[in-house]
Amino acid sequence: METVPPAVDLVLGASACCLACVFTNPLEVVKTRLQLQGELQKRGTYPRLYRGFVASVVAVVRADGLCGLQKGLAAGLLYQGLMNGVRFYCYSLACQAGLSQQPGGTVVAGAVAGALGAFVGSPAYLSLLGALETIWRQQGLAGLWRGVGGAVPRVMVGSAAQLATFASAKAWVQERQWLPEDSWLVALAGGMISSIAVVAVMTPFDVVSTRLYNQPADGAGRGKLYGGLTDCLVKIWRQEGPLALYKGLGPVYLRLGPHTILSMLFWDELRKLAGRGQHQGS
Repeated sequence: METVPPAVDLVLGASACCLACVFTNPLEVVKTRLQLQGELQKRGTYPRLYRGFVASVVAVVRADGLCGLQKGLAAGLLYQGLMNGVRFYCYSLACQAGLSQQPGGTVVAGAVAGALGAFVGSPAYLSLLGALETIWRQQGLAGLWRGVGGAVPRVMVGSAAQLATFASAKAWVQERQWLPEDSWLVALAGGMISSIAVVAVMTPFDVVSTRLYNQPADGAGRGKLYGGLTDCLVKIWRQEGPLALYKGLGPVYLRLGPHTILSMLFWDELRKLAGRGQHQGS
């Protein structure tokens, strides 16, 4: 993998993930609708407006039009830019310091970088820019980070799985010599393997994060349904059953899978271009 300065990784990581977001945002809309459906209700006791991926897409289009599939795109781009810019910058710093060469170092670096990125990007994940002023006035500065308790663990485990498995999967594919070493198909294959690991560990935290961010809040900015990550996990488990933590698994993979694949592919290719540019400049 080409070596580039952390500041360059910040720009490349943010750009790659924003580009991937444009393609995968409709899947995020469908995933969110499925995860909020039947909130804190036992299975079979509520009407299911969204049934499976295709039917859910049709339902969204009927209710909100085609533009409804790109709801929240502006906030999504802001979140992806902030969160992943910080995430890839911190990960690059850790690699530069040699942490990735230590046993388990890639996992630790990915987790810490993900936690910092999630914290910085949390206000953008919470709301569109137009609503930030309202949240600030009604709930204060802390209101902009409502739900961060679910976002940080979500991105921590996802980032650790993504960066660690992508690096090892890419190296594994290169060792097998199935593809030309410098081919973009190597990064594509690594991203596909990484996407499975990301979805497996991230989905329960994704459900919890969606619930925490979308719950109604009181005047002090405290959630009315959940007291935090643990409370949300316990309530979902008790009232909806353990399988509810994997609600919308199909759309979750269709959202996180392609996003992981495209993000890592774009990031890897952009790093190659940046690295070649540095070599030519020197």
